[in-house]
Amino acid sequence: MKKIIITLLVVVIAMTAFAQTQTNPISIVSPDSAVVYRLYSTRNTWNFIKLNTRNGQMWQVQWNTGSNRFETPISLTTRVSIEEEMNGRFFLYPTHNIYNFILLDQIDGRMWQVQWGMEDEDRMVIRIY
Repeated sequence: MKKIIITLLVVVIAMTAFAQTQTNPISIVSPDSAVVYRLYSTRNTWNFIKLNTRNGQMWQVQWNTGSNRFETPISLTTRVSIEEEMNGRFFLYPTHNIYNFILLDQIDGRMWQVQWGMEDEDRMVIRIY
């Protein structure tokens, strides 16, 4: 019985330690739903994703302490018609993959996999059906 309790105790401690080392993507988002643009942090220190919450357009924003700063499109495709645009309609959810997010249309539930990257060919948006 003593062996079982000690084994169980070791397993619980190990699980607790492992759970504390898991890192979740950080995303600090403004609580104001009336904004047109939101900036989402990636797990890369130097890169953010700028989202037009009205129509789903996205840009990769890179900043640093040197001179390599830029803003480049991930997708300039609008996901809704002009008549259907509304502030706060689209929202980005981070995944555990450093380069991927899920874009959600909060009105009709459609979703897209969004991938940012350093090269143009690495950036993409793919509909999730």
